[in-house]
Amino acid sequence: QVQLVESGGGLVQAGGSLRLSCAASGRTFSSCTVGWFRQAPGKEREFVATASWSGRRTVYADSVKGRFTISRDNAKNTVYLQMNSLKPEDTAVYYCAAVYSYSDSFYYTERAQYDYWGQGTQVTVSS
Repeated sequence: QVQLVESGGGLVQAGGSLRLSCAASGRTFSSCTVGWFRQAPGKEREFVATASWSGRRTVYADSVKGRFTISRDNAKNTVYLQMNSLKPEDTAVYYCAAVYSYSDSFYYTERAQYDYWGQGTQVTVSS
């Protein structure tokens, strides 16, 4: 199994930037597809971004495309989410997730496709 711990959340003004980190522990994390999701009050958890083993294959939600970047450093067992040009509607609790997959071609955009989740970190964007 894999344990995930997010960090880097906080309060930022609209137009600002923030980088989230997700530290992973467990077996063969480099064989996991990873993802970021977020959940605002009163709403369901929604997909933000995903990356395959190497991080070379990435997919983003339309709402964050061009503003957010997912990356990973497998030597450090860490996943990152760089968030630029933040908007108030980006305010949410952000979660990282992981699931073992068979090759570097796999990525997932659905919540139910992930087996392991962090506890989340709060991101608040003020106007």
